[in-house]
Amino acid sequence: MAENDKPLLIKRYASRRLYNTETSDYVTLEDIARFIRDGREVKIVDLKSGDDLTRQYLLQIIAEHESRGENVLPLTVLTDLVRSYTTQAQSVVPQFLAMSFDMLREGPSRMMEGLTTYPNPMSAMPGFEAMQRQQQAFLKTLMRGWAPPSTKEEEPASTSSELADIKRQLAELQERLSGRK
Repeated sequence: MAENDKPLLIKRYASRRLYNTETSDYVTLEDIARFIRDGREVKIVDLKSGDDLTRQYLLQIIAEHESRGENVLPLTVLTDLVRSYTTQAQSVVPQFLAMSFDMLREGPSRMMEGLTTYPNPMSAMPGFEAMQRQQQAFLKTLMRGWAPPSTKEEEPASTSSELADIKRQLAELQERLSGRK
C-alpha cells in the first residue's frame, strides 16, 4: 500500500498537542484540515489510551470553520442533525449523509440525477420526501460557487463580454500609466 493510501497517523499527547508521525513535528487543527482538503485521510489517536479521536477532532474542525462564518451547513440541516440524535431517524441519517457526499464526490450532474431517478430503498420510510427536500437544499448550498470544468464553447456570452470589457479597461489603464512615465 502506498504511503498516501494509508491514513496519516496523528498522535495526541497528554498536553493535548498533536504530533504528525510522518514528519515528526507538531501540527494544528488547521494543518489537519489542510491534509484532509489535499485528499489525505487522517487518524488521530490518544498516545496513552490508544483511543481513536478522529471523529472528535473532525467535528471540532467543522465547528471552528462554522463559527468563523464559513457556513457550509444551513441552520435547518444543523437543526435536523440535532433532532436525529433523539429520534428514530438516527439509524438512517449516517447512511443518508454518506450517500449524499458520495454523490457530491461523483459530480453535480450525477448527484442531482441520483436524487430524482435512482430507486432509493429509504423512499418508503415516513418523512423521506421531507428529508430528500432537505438534502437537495443542503447540496445546493454546498454547490454554491462550484462549477465543473467547462470548455470554451460552454462559456456564456455574458462572461465573454465581461472579459472583453475587463481587457479594454486594462488597456486604458496601461495607456494612462505609460503616459505618466
